[in-house]
Amino acid sequence: MSNEEITKLKVAVVTINQPSLNSACALVPYLYDYDVDVYGKVDLTHNLETLNIYKKLDDILEPAWKGYDAIICILAMGAVVRKIAPFLKDKATDPGVLVINLDLSKIVPLLSGHLGGANELSDIIASRIEGCENFITTATDQTKTLAFEMFAKKNGLEIHNLKQLALISNSLLNKKQVEVNTYESIFNTISNNENLIRVDECSGDLCVNITPFEGKQLTLKPAIYLGIGCNRDTSFEDIEASVFWFLNKYNLKIEQIKNIASFEAKSDEKGLLEFTTKYNFDIKFFNKEEINSLEQEFSPSQATKFFDLKGVAEPSAVLLSKYSELIIKKEVYEGKITLAMAV
Repeated sequence: MSNEEITKLKVAVVTINQPSLNSACALVPYLYDYDVDVYGKVDLTHNLETLNIYKKLDDILEPAWKGYDAIICILAMGAVVRKIAPFLKDKATDPGVLVINLDLSKIVPLLSGHLGGANELSDIIASRIEGCENFITTATDQTKTLAFEMFAKKNGLEIHNLKQLALISNSLLNKKQVEVNTYESIFNTISNNENLIRVDECSGDLCVNITPFEGKQLTLKPAIYLGIGCNRDTSFEDIEASVFWFLNKYNLKIEQIKNIASFEAKSDEKGLLEFTTKYNFDIKFFNKEEINSLEQEFSPSQATKFFDLKGVAEPSAVLLSKYSELIIKKEVYEGKITLAMAV
């Protein structure tokens, strides 16, 4: 988690009596880079700028569940379990829930340790409070086993078929081999790749699909990057039609596109600029030197003849992309627009 992400996190600190409110007052200074709200009972003393008063714990838990990234409870763990039980949905959407004791010496990430960020938040708190012990129960953390949901979170991968995660995690914990259907450039970023084997196609359920395409297995979708080339004065309507033709052909959605790129000679193409404005893309234009600096070979292109370029759509997509991996070579729409895709 980056510092920028940390500052955006909203944290609720829930207390139940004077001792737990005293603990909250001591805890808040350690959460200096979070947006923190403390909840407590009326007529209790504190040194906070603001205390959110409640009468019954049940009155605040549902809005807290929906409105905060994490909830830190300074009360009995059993009470916390009983009170949050009605709100549990799934690990993809539930907030991180932590329980810390009165003297701030022990903290437990109780719920949503990975995707909800509870483990990471408890790590940060324990590192800031001298003598505070972080009691993480997640097996992958304790055994230093790869957790694919954390890999996805840290790399901005969209998670699908999350119900398959338990099968994958348990298999890795049991030292079984797991297939990873992905590109070499992405596979090489998995630092803890023990018991993983890269494949070009999943052979069964014991596989993680890290591509932009749908699969029945646990799927972690990277963002896609489009490179576009077009004839002079190509209309907005044709640009729009070509992009959706390309996406439909490969069963992709426009929401998966992170950004679009082209050659700098196309920087004044009204139709292209109108399209990127409508769909809120911050289009990037690359110059001749940048395009020709790429070492890989690309599909034959008219750009070689007219601009002495290696290409437009394919190299632009590669230059723009995160992993520099061209995954769909140039496609031509009605003889006037070229599109290629990279991750």
